[in-house]
Amino acid sequence: MKMTSILAQLSLNQSSKIAAITTALLFFIQPTSVKAELKTQDTRHLIPNEPIEQATGTTVAVSASETSYTLGPGDVLRLDIFQVPEYSGEFPVLVDGTVSLRLIGNVKVSGLTLNEASETVRQKYASYLKRPIVNVGLVSPRPLKIGIAGEVDNPGSYEFALGSSNQKFPTVTDMIEQAGGITTLADVRNVKVTRKIKGRDVVFYSNLWSLLTENRLDQDISLRDGDTILIPTVDEINSGELARLSDSSFGLQTDEPINVAVVGEIYRPGTHTVTPQQIGDEEQDSLPARLTQAIGVAGGIKPLADVRKVEIHRDTWDGQEKVFAVNLWELIQAGDENQDIILQEGDRIIIPQAESLSAEESEKIAEGVISPAQITVNVVGEVVNPGAQEVRPNTPLNQAILAAGGFDNRRADTGEVELVRLNDNGTVAKRTIKVDFAQGISEENNPVLRNNDVVVVSRSGLTKTTDTAGRIFSPLGGIFSILRFIGL
Repeated sequence: MKMTSILAQLSLNQSSKIAAITTALLFFIQPTSVKAELKTQDTRHLIPNEPIEQATGTTVAVSASETSYTLGPGDVLRLDIFQVPEYSGEFPVLVDGTVSLRLIGNVKVSGLTLNEASETVRQKYASYLKRPIVNVGLVSPRPLKIGIAGEVDNPGSYEFALGSSNQKFPTVTDMIEQAGGITTLADVRNVKVTRKIKGRDVVFYSNLWSLLTENRLDQDISLRDGDTILIPTVDEINSGELARLSDSSFGLQTDEPINVAVVGEIYRPGTHTVTPQQIGDEEQDSLPARLTQAIGVAGGIKPLADVRKVEIHRDTWDGQEKVFAVNLWELIQAGDENQDIILQEGDRIIIPQAESLSAEESEKIAEGVISPAQITVNVVGEVVNPGAQEVRPNTPLNQAILAAGGFDNRRADTGEVELVRLNDNGTVAKRTIKVDFAQGISEENNPVLRNNDVVVVSRSGLTKTTDTAGRIFSPLGGIFSILRFIGL
């Protein structure tokens, strides 16, 4: 009997030890599992930047799309107290955030949800009624005021009215569209929405690129009264993404002309208006203005333009300047359309001068879309058709002479001509060039002409002598003619 009791006690002690060990293991293992589970979830747009902490110290994850409506001045409430119709009715929320109720007076409801307001009113009436059943509903919501700043066309504060025809809260994309769309510098992957919850600012993140490319509707955050949206500036522009963004409902504004400045190796430096190219019957069906359009409006590049080092200077929303390097040679040589940057209002385009260009490069650049279709050169003197000649860019001297009908073989000095060029600094350069029609493009004997160059074809030595003699003897010729007329 005693032995049985001892065995039972040992068994009990052993069971207690196993239970204690199991409890300890669960105590240490369970939090680790929870942490691991939280890390695997993509909750960036759900968790506040500064988490709200309750009295217990736990973190509350708030979904921006599920945040309850909070009451404020301008709302109209419907109060129903079960079996007490004389205290029920519709009541506006006053400018101080209170509602004036029968029997209990003013009750603060601003910042409360409908459920919280119902409980607050119930507690107030509990002093006068036995177990009151209170229901608070929203009859007419106030207009929402939402601020938007950053890389949008028209930043500022906007009102959004909720009513019978519009019962849905606006989203981030709704407000961006109302603000005129994003700019070319918008970082759509890191849009921030700031909301005041329980007296503290909470930040939610929205990745609108995922909305466009992955149909992630949860990234289009539903907004509440007092929310502010900030669209930050992107570090680097991706032309391919900009083309995709320009087609979205909240994308780039493409139906309005923009003003840009083009300076450097361009024929008409200064400020120019670039009009978007319309592609459909509707006014909104247009393509965004691009770099090559601006160069074309400015008359095209000059022969010595360094197309590899074009710069675009662009102001950010906060007044800073970003500089983007563009290699238009890749557009000309390889057809890289990403180099044809989408422009925006106020851009400044700088086209520097190249130190040297090969004949092959000059020819390809002249055939590209960034060069003018024609340039004007003047061929004067002893040619068949002297005057201004419209020729293609990179036309050599020999071809310009032929465009003017060629030399006047009776009078022209066919051995050499004079090239007169007005330099960018206002000086005039003159040089004598020996003409050889069998010569290819050569800086020495057959240079490429620039806009407004003047080619002077002089008279031959014999023509000069004949013209001089003619002037000398022309009075005697007149005398002989008179003598013949009078019969002497």
